[in-house]
Amino acid sequence: MRIAYICADPGVPVFGQKGCSIHVQEVIRSLLRQGAQVELFATRLGGDPPAGLETVTVHQLPAIPKGEQAVREQAALSTNLDLRLALEREAPFDLIYERYSLWSFTAMEYAQAVGIPGLLEVNAPLIEEQEKHRGLSDRTSAERVAERVFSAATALIAVSEEIKTYLEEGYPGVSQRVHVIPNGVNPDRFPSNIKPSLPTSAGTFTVGFVGTLKPWHGLPILVEAFDQLFQQCSDTRLLIVGDGPERENLMADLSARGLLDAAHFTGAVAPSEIPGLLASMTVAVAPYPAQTDFYFSPLKVYEYMAAGLPVVASNIGQLKSLIEDEANGLLVPPGDSVALATALDRLHQDPNLATRLGQAARKAMMQNHTWDAVTQRIVQLAGFDQVSQLVGAIPISKSNGMKLTSDLTP
Repeated sequence: MRIAYICADPGVPVFGQKGCSIHVQEVIRSLLRQGAQVELFATRLGGDPPAGLETVTVHQLPAIPKGEQAVREQAALSTNLDLRLALEREAPFDLIYERYSLWSFTAMEYAQAVGIPGLLEVNAPLIEEQEKHRGLSDRTSAERVAERVFSAATALIAVSEEIKTYLEEGYPGVSQRVHVIPNGVNPDRFPSNIKPSLPTSAGTFTVGFVGTLKPWHGLPILVEAFDQLFQQCSDTRLLIVGDGPERENLMADLSARGLLDAAHFTGAVAPSEIPGLLASMTVAVAPYPAQTDFYFSPLKVYEYMAAGLPVVASNIGQLKSLIEDEANGLLVPPGDSVALATALDRLHQDPNLATRLGQAARKAMMQNHTWDAVTQRIVQLAGFDQVSQLVGAIPISKSNGMKLTSDLTP
């Protein structure tokens, strides 16, 4: 089975350390484990191939230049021709799999034209996200691209029910082709005997967070809750794994509260370091604030649970179904620092509860949420029971009547 994996989003470094990067890497690794041959077409690499992906053939798409927003958008749009030519050159493929990006449409149209499955993974409402957080010059063209690529895809993979709703309400014609497949975990990364990578004193209760330090992650809520916890239990520590624009604000807040010595910031770390850092935590948190557009499938929470950690998370979005309150984690009202502090104190006072929740969380991940389970569903959406059935199953010629065009008008 030859699969073309497409990621034309310049904001996703496919070999990087961000959550979106790990998602790309783990899907490809799992497909490789199942016997597929994967070729990667990407705009931004973000480094050398990580372990397990060294043999993947990489086709780098043209970089998007820095500068004026409108110019960048046109440059991203023009990449469709480069991608189409590359797919024609490297054909035949049995399946085209793409991570939806704002200006890319040609991969799904190519799959449709040559008669092979084209699966489109949708991780976010990118038009609204781009306009709100980064700026969008030509929304009309972005909407046309979305309509074009959603229409051409054989199936759309939504990473959460909220994304499924967004697609169905915004693009009614796709409703029968949308399937929810959340994130997963790689069991090999989280063996039960993993050793902590950070030394801690016996009896220290370490509250941990992993992720990019962005405003929507609710880190000020975590600091406030940790302050309340620390006033009652001075043997507690805060471990922040990751980096981002909120780091200075968080450190200033902790300093003002006299808590900086009780906190440790690792900065950005390689994915290979995450398991040891999770093993250095006693409890892990996802303290999201209240928001009406919570559409995430938080990879951090899946990995917290796979590591056997008791998790305290906001009762919001996909987390409401992923975590069964009191069974494999604790849910608290989003944005409520008092409730978060109370839940953390409860786990501090009751180690048996913390152990029970962590064990149940790990069991749930290993049984139902592995990346291999994710890619098996992907292959099934392509119309096959397993990867081996795709090998040689679809005869394709390199041209197959496909007409290349330089008309990229969405």
